[in-house]
Amino acid sequence: MPPRDPVLSDSDIYLFNEGTQYRLYEKLGAHLTTQGGEDGARFAVWAPNAESVAVIGDWNGWDAARHPLARRADSGIWEGFAPGVRRGDVYKYHIVSRHRGYWVDKADPFAAHTQVPPLTGS
Repeated sequence: MPPRDPVLSDSDIYLFNEGTQYRLYEKLGAHLTTQGGEDGARFAVWAPNAESVAVIGDWNGWDAARHPLARRADSGIWEGFAPGVRRGDVYKYHIVSRHRGYWVDKADPFAAHTQVPPLTGS
């Protein structure tokens, strides 16, 4: 599902590719918002070697098929909106690699909060 409203503008993508987008914390990660009248969160993550990326979490039963993210051009950034996400919901990114079908569930490197080890959710 492509993002309803892109998380990053074309200018953000240009600055990211150039290495001069100095406020990535405002763009990448999870940010609660409302889109199309639905409360939820927008997600964005840099996964340049991914074949696909989805966000999984408490609100979707940890089901990678429910909230796939869309690739933004050749930036390596994946983004999208997931309705129903609330403050405090735990999530991860489900990343499928372009190399040998490897997949992994990863914490968000731009997460505002993380679980205490040994738990690894964002």
